[in-house]
Amino acid sequence: MVNGFDVADLASQPADIASMIERRNGLLGPGYQLFYADPIEVTAARGVYLYGRDGTEYLDAYNNVAQIGHCHPRVVEAVSRQLATLNTNTRYLQKPLLDLAEHLLAHFPAPLDRVTLTCTGSEANDLATRIARHHTGAGGIIVTANAYHGVTSSVAAYSPSLGPGAPLGPHVRTIAAPDPAAYPDEVALIAAVRDDVRRAADDLTRAGYGVSACLLDTVFSSDGVFTHPPGVLRALADEVRSYGAVLIADEVQAGFGRTGDDWWGFARHGFVPDIVTMGKPMGNGYPVAAVVLRAEIGRAFETAVRYFNTFGGSTTAAVAAQAVVTVIEEEDLVARARQVGASLGDALRDLADGTDLIGAVRGVGMFYGVELSAGGSSGDNARIAREVVNRMRRAGVLISASGPQGNVLKIRPPLTFDQTHVDRLAETLAAALRSVDRTARKV
Repeated sequence: MVNGFDVADLASQPADIASMIERRNGLLGPGYQLFYADPIEVTAARGVYLYGRDGTEYLDAYNNVAQIGHCHPRVVEAVSRQLATLNTNTRYLQKPLLDLAEHLLAHFPAPLDRVTLTCTGSEANDLATRIARHHTGAGGIIVTANAYHGVTSSVAAYSPSLGPGAPLGPHVRTIAAPDPAAYPDEVALIAAVRDDVRRAADDLTRAGYGVSACLLDTVFSSDGVFTHPPGVLRALADEVRSYGAVLIADEVQAGFGRTGDDWWGFARHGFVPDIVTMGKPMGNGYPVAAVVLRAEIGRAFETAVRYFNTFGGSTTAAVAAQAVVTVIEEEDLVARARQVGASLGDALRDLADGTDLIGAVRGVGMFYGVELSAGGSSGDNARIAREVVNRMRRAGVLISASGPQGNVLKIRPPLTFDQTHVDRLAETLAAALRSVDRTARKV
């Protein structure tokens, strides 16, 4: 494998694409990958669409960076204007930074009353866990078994989805994502979650690390998307806090209205975290991220550490994020995610009723996981998922796959999706499933 697809596929690519791939492989450092067996050269984007060099239009149902649609004019105008005026750091008094902080915190429960800006979700999670260690005096971290929280050395140590090449740190323990299909009812699921937290926390305590934090993606995206039943995180947080640790809600993927129930995924579970991290969607393509926390949680860190981030919280980052928050409010995109997302969920469940390739549909709002289980091995199911993703790409609709086995179709459109987009997505997925179903069990 090179850059995410078989090298043999190069021979089947158009000459210009094959040349670009070879050039890329000869220039870029390790770890880069491409989407799809037939990579796309994109040259433009607008709203819910990406455009290839040849003008082909692709419906983007995956890239949550463009939370409010690609190249939203409000963000483009705000960033362009600010770059032409001033772009500097947080050591100067800047009204845009304060305006953003007030505006953003207004969408959080009152106990969460401080915000620190960073450039990326990885930086946000790194900072959040550092703050947690200073607050608790402990070093252990609990995450889910296939979690992804970022790519820095520190954060990779508690991002098991990165694989064996990025081993977990000795201070990290994992728990299972809350899969309701594995238990007879919600009571049994919550009991199992509590037991799993106790096991992990007790092991960290015996090893001398103690427990500083449990860090959770509030929709368990890399674990395969687990959004129900609401309330699981509340029970989990109670258990974590009984060990003196803090609960960090990673809202990089679930936040800014994606679930349709609220601005933040944790709100669906009826509890308030101690720290919240944000990333990708916050600037709609401009690199800005944040940590929001209770003031008292940050006091020990503030006393001991001088924190500075050259670009985190820059003037331009602040106005980009301010534009995103304003657009979500003015275009009522949380309600739109709820309404259009409900239609998307209905369409996916209808598809599941018509094929035994789909084992489960999980999700809410503009975030769904469609688990494929054709009855073969996990490798077979992952292969089928890749084939579905690639067939949809050839038909002009972009999704991806996730989960520990790579067999969960990951559907995560911009919040600006409408019913016509849902219809096209569902029709294209139905055609891909029908096509795959004819060959799935012959391989």
